[in-house]
Amino acid sequence: MEKKFKGKVWKFGDDIDTDVIIPGKYLRTTDMQVFADHAMEGIDPDFAKNVQKGDVIVAGDNFGCGSSREQAPLALKYAGVSCIIAKYFARIFFRNAINIGLLIIEADVDAKDGDTVEVDLENSIIRVFPKDSPEDVREYPTGKLPDFLLEILNDGGLVEHRKKQNAPN
Repeated sequence: MEKKFKGKVWKFGDDIDTDVIIPGKYLRTTDMQVFADHAMEGIDPDFAKNVQKGDVIVAGDNFGCGSSREQAPLALKYAGVSCIIAKYFARIFFRNAINIGLLIIEADVDAKDGDTVEVDLENSIIRVFPKDSPEDVREYPTGKLPDFLLEILNDGGLVEHRKKQNAPN
């Protein structure tokens, strides 16, 4: 995982639940492309058509609440989302995201659709470059993810992390 990267912001509010992230009618498959094609359909029907690889979701409180479906973070990861920044994540969503290798950061960040966000993991800072005035950069401190979670993310998720740990040296 890169220590520093930029992405275009997709802004969402509070209480974005897993039914909005990937509606239940698409859960009858294991096809990741189906998940990606319908990501965020419950709140923004155009999201999946317009999201680009490396884009970042910035949200409010309680992102990923609702059912414990692992398909919700999978839908966002396979749609191209590189990171989700929210004030607070539902705990099961938080764990599911880490398990599948999707970076999530708890931080209170003021950003709008179309702004650019720079995530600096090494220095635990998020920078927002407003779309209308990119010279007015705003910085937000973040908590540092524990090393063991960063290892899981760097390995591509929990399954790959465990494979790496169990591989003969």
